[in-house]
Amino acid sequence: MGNKVLDYIDQWAQTRTDPVCAFIYDLQLLQEHAARRVQSLPEQCRLFYAMKANSDKEILKQLCGIVHGFEAASLGEILQIRDVSHDVPILFGGPGKTDREIEGAIEHRVSLIHAESIHELRRINVIAQKHGTTVPVLLRVNLRTSLPEATLAMGGRPTQFGIDEEDIPEAIRTALCLSSIKVEGFHLHSISNNLDAERHAELVSLYCMRVRQWADEFGLTVSVLNAGGGIGVNYADLDSQFDWDTFVSELSNVLDKQAWDGLQLYFEPGRYITAACGWYAAQVIDIKRNHGKNYAIVRGGTNHFRLPVSWQHSHPFEIVPLERWPYPFSRTELTDEEVTVVGQLCTPKDVLARDAHIGCLRIGDVVLFRFAGAYGWSISHHDFLSHPHPEHIFLP
Repeated sequence: MGNKVLDYIDQWAQTRTDPVCAFIYDLQLLQEHAARRVQSLPEQCRLFYAMKANSDKEILKQLCGIVHGFEAASLGEILQIRDVSHDVPILFGGPGKTDREIEGAIEHRVSLIHAESIHELRRINVIAQKHGTTVPVLLRVNLRTSLPEATLAMGGRPTQFGIDEEDIPEAIRTALCLSSIKVEGFHLHSISNNLDAERHAELVSLYCMRVRQWADEFGLTVSVLNAGGGIGVNYADLDSQFDWDTFVSELSNVLDKQAWDGLQLYFEPGRYITAACGWYAAQVIDIKRNHGKNYAIVRGGTNHFRLPVSWQHSHPFEIVPLERWPYPFSRTELTDEEVTVVGQLCTPKDVLARDAHIGCLRIGDVVLFRFAGAYGWSISHHDFLSHPHPEHIFLP
């Protein structure tokens, strides 16, 4: 991490009386990271940002014009994107689309709808007929095969996502009979938070083989294969991340062997794009020892930054020492000990980091959680206990 965030916290804290609590984003880091990923992909690939990871308008504005488009999972997300750009391409997914959402997707000119079931296909067709249009779709598939290990699995096992691979022939036959549906290809987002670059390229290879089989069997012209997101972030070891360069190299080999004329391969990562550009800063309000364990209570908690408790991990952090001390008594501090960092909520589940070893931590210092740019504020229960919201700071 550069000095930009640390300098900001130090200057900001000197002017405040309330404890520091904020999400801080480095927009230059975000732009450079996204641009490098887009530019290094093989020419037939397109990178879309899955905005569920972080839907802040400023984040969307910074990525618009860098990524090839956005992936939305609700009409609300579609409207957020259209508030940023009236013509940027949008992919619309999600396992439970309402009729109003499908109508909204048509009205707001999404590029593709991911059909999650045969019933949904038929509903899309009826709504498209009402609007006098033909809707381009991708059939989302839940494969019946072993998949690489990852934190979350959306396919390869029973889930609510996609059409069972065994039912894909029926889905294709149904789609070909629907006059207002145009099957452009397939969507196979099977896993999430995969850290193995070589295995991820192998997964794309498997997708290509399956899709080519269906194309040959049914005489389909497949122009799009959406391989989803699934590229992970290693929160346990921030210095050992997904090897993008290896992935791109292996991906090129896969496409050289398996791609066909006219194919575009889509990726729609979220976490991998924004995680590293964000920090969650929370000032220590109290330090106490309870039943033999040390606790640092910070301003904020999982009502702001739910990712650690959601994924049941201890989130990595650094300590920003602040020298300002407004009280007439000495500061409590921990030196060379383990500490559990918790928030202000009235629940023992409000834990951000557990039994983490620290060199020195004092009341009044700031705990700075790294890689907090994805699935932090956007998935949190903001108004539980009605504590104030954190500030959102965007550094150029």
